[in-house]
Amino acid sequence: MLTLTILIPMLGALALTVLPSLGHATARIIAVATSTLSFLLLLIVWYQFDTSSGAPAFQAYAEAPWIPALGVFWRVGVDGMSLALSLMSGVLFIACIAWPMENPERPRAYYAWFLFLESVSLGLFMVLDLLIFYVFFDLSLVGMFFLIGRWGHGDAQGAALKFFIYTLAGSLAILLAIIGLVLTVDPITFDMRALIAAQPLAGMDLRGGLILLGFVLGFAVKAPLFPVHTWLPPAHVMAPGPVSAILAGVLLKMGTYGLVRIPFQMMRETFADYALPLAIVALASILWGAIVALGQTDLKRRIAYTSVNHMGYTVLGIAAAGALLNGAEGAREMALTGAVVEMVAHGLITGALFLIAGGFWARSGTYDMDAYGGLAKVAPRLTAAAVIAAFASLGLPGLAGFVAEVQIFVGTFAVFPVIAAIGLLGILITAALFLRLLQQVFFGDLPKAREGFADVSLREGSILAAILALVILIGIYPRWLLDLIGSASSAIIGS
Repeated sequence: MLTLTILIPMLGALALTVLPSLGHATARIIAVATSTLSFLLLLIVWYQFDTSSGAPAFQAYAEAPWIPALGVFWRVGVDGMSLALSLMSGVLFIACIAWPMENPERPRAYYAWFLFLESVSLGLFMVLDLLIFYVFFDLSLVGMFFLIGRWGHGDAQGAALKFFIYTLAGSLAILLAIIGLVLTVDPITFDMRALIAAQPLAGMDLRGGLILLGFVLGFAVKAPLFPVHTWLPPAHVMAPGPVSAILAGVLLKMGTYGLVRIPFQMMRETFADYALPLAIVALASILWGAIVALGQTDLKRRIAYTSVNHMGYTVLGIAAAGALLNGAEGAREMALTGAVVEMVAHGLITGALFLIAGGFWARSGTYDMDAYGGLAKVAPRLTAAAVIAAFASLGLPGLAGFVAEVQIFVGTFAVFPVIAAIGLLGILITAALFLRLLQQVFFGDLPKAREGFADVSLREGSILAAILALVILIGIYPRWLLDLIGSASSAIIGS
């Protein structure tokens, strides 16, 4: 089932590539249908998933030999964390493929690259072989490089090149760390489950620290964390809105997911030794992302820097959860659950915000917030969507962001109380920057140049409504998501 979920979007991409004379509408319908079929298979996996305490950590497991001499197999399986991220990714890909293209050139290639990126993204969250994980990690760079470079605007090619070089450098650090990790086991294996069980680097201080540094550096670039985040703002500003939504909603989560799945789970002692420095880096990301976002006048750059801030919350929860080998299990489990919920919530919320920002570009050709004002008078549906997404991002109770952040901070206070207290300032600054954004763009006087600003279409409104309905559902009734993610958190902390 999981293999089909990964392969179906790839087959759809191939079909769009080879089928001749497909119009824009037909190509989009094929892409949406392909993505939807993959998502339906994911729903079946979710329906069959067992969240009870005695259930296996990884379910829907399947394997097939690929390079047996190296111990490399096609291994797929999901726990509550990877399944939740896969489901969130499936929703976002359907939404972004269905969203109108900003640049309607070469639609077949555009949708084919989206499906390719969906296939490798789902593959990364589902594979349980380190080498294949790395393959998918690198392939995601290729798909995003072409989507930004070919369909972006402004200096899109420069932004795409910077994105590729930065993240490729990070992936090379991960590759070196993977090699160092697997060479510590005999016989060599890339099986994630075996490496988690073996804890091969326990007691190796210097070697373990260097391997951990490779993983943390590579995943920090992808997340991104301060100070290796500078590739992110230009990539977002130059990319089309739907591409930005996938970049923020899905690709950034590869960094935080990888941080949990590999160094956290496979190097528990070493991770615990260096959890405090990681928490300090997370705190710097929280504060830097919020403060710099507050100073931006470009709508997309402001949203982009809030991603640095929110990924800081995620990594803070991960650091707190992994800081101890024994003790405070309940708080650490809460911090890890909150971190994963933050990944899901940020994906949905920021995905919606970037789609909204893409709508601004499509209508006016500028992200300059000074060029807007009073849009609530002419675009009430767009205003309502932006208000919900903004309040969810600043952590308002009753919305998804609050469910994540309250668990992160409650769990972190038990482990790093001072860091958690300082990190709360990030929430205050985030509230200020989003309230200022709403006031400046949607309220006040309407400039004459914006009197013809069009409200969201039926298609755009339906897509935003579906995403934000999930944001509200998680905020009001989070149990269904917490049960799923909590099953993985309890297994990870208790193992």
